[in-house]
Amino acid sequence: MSGPFKVAAVQAAPVFLDLDATVEKAVALIDDAGKQGVKLIAFPETWVPGYPWWIWLGAPAWGMQFVGRYFENAIEAGSPQDEALAAAAKRNGMQVVIGVSERAGGSLYMGQWHYGAHGEIISRRRKLKPTHVERTVFGEGDGSDMIVSETNLGRVGALCCWEHLQPLTKYAMYAQNEQIHIASWPSFSLYRGAAYALGPELNTSASQMYAAEGQCFVIASCATVSEEMFELLCDTPDKQQFLQPGGGYARIFAPDGSPVGEPLGEKEEGLLVAEIDLSTIAYAKAAADPVGHYSRPDVFRLMFNQNPNPVVMPFDEGIALATEYKSAVQEEGRQEADDVSE
Repeated sequence: MSGPFKVAAVQAAPVFLDLDATVEKAVALIDDAGKQGVKLIAFPETWVPGYPWWIWLGAPAWGMQFVGRYFENAIEAGSPQDEALAAAAKRNGMQVVIGVSERAGGSLYMGQWHYGAHGEIISRRRKLKPTHVERTVFGEGDGSDMIVSETNLGRVGALCCWEHLQPLTKYAMYAQNEQIHIASWPSFSLYRGAAYALGPELNTSASQMYAAEGQCFVIASCATVSEEMFELLCDTPDKQQFLQPGGGYARIFAPDGSPVGEPLGEKEEGLLVAEIDLSTIAYAKAAADPVGHYSRPDVFRLMFNQNPNPVVMPFDEGIALATEYKSAVQEEGRQEADDVSE
């Protein structure tokens, strides 16, 4: 798309542990953005049906009370809730990137689902490596989830939360000529005053640095913790210290790292809307393109396996892959031998 257009970062709490109500709220936010002429909207991490905060608040035995309810309210691809989100995107002629707890079989994954302006699925990705105690709830993605998609608005990619602290992950995204990046975050109100690394200063800076490093626009959506969530999860004084209401820090950054738009208050719900123009990327790239003229592949190079990694595959397929891998290794050995001989 040539010329400026509007994007929106969501800052809001889900209807916690309620799939249908959260999807209804998401649809309302999409419709609100549509009335403002927004062409792309980004939602926070696992916003449907909410981030599992109990994993940070108490013993696993205490947290088991939420496991069944969370599993039942996770979203499945092809479900009526999935179709409702696609319909909202189509109705508003808008791209939608939403953080979900995705249920597939008996496992959950930290997903980011990207709908096109016609309601089509552009991509469904999973967080490559859930962080710390998140691994007690969620499975992992694979290299096929590190994707930047060509769209009518530009080249769009997405990562979750502390994936923005993974240097190689970021470089793999930059290398795909990402122009618009969706950074999906949970609330920044956990362990406030006790864990700086989980707070708004560092993590907002991670989104800002991503914009400057990758010379791309970053739409950093961020959830809030509602009073209802606080009352449900924080039933003791220690838990009330661990997690607090609010924590919303949605931001939008330009390719030079400068903030765009006026942020909402920490406990305020709504949309951070800003106009962006992809033509400004060229000016940032002229100064420093880390995967182009500002790179040194003769010194540093990233090996990137972008293939899916299924747990089961047909036997013949496995043999074919093994043969292909063996041939590639042999060819690499021949190339190295030729280089030495020269």
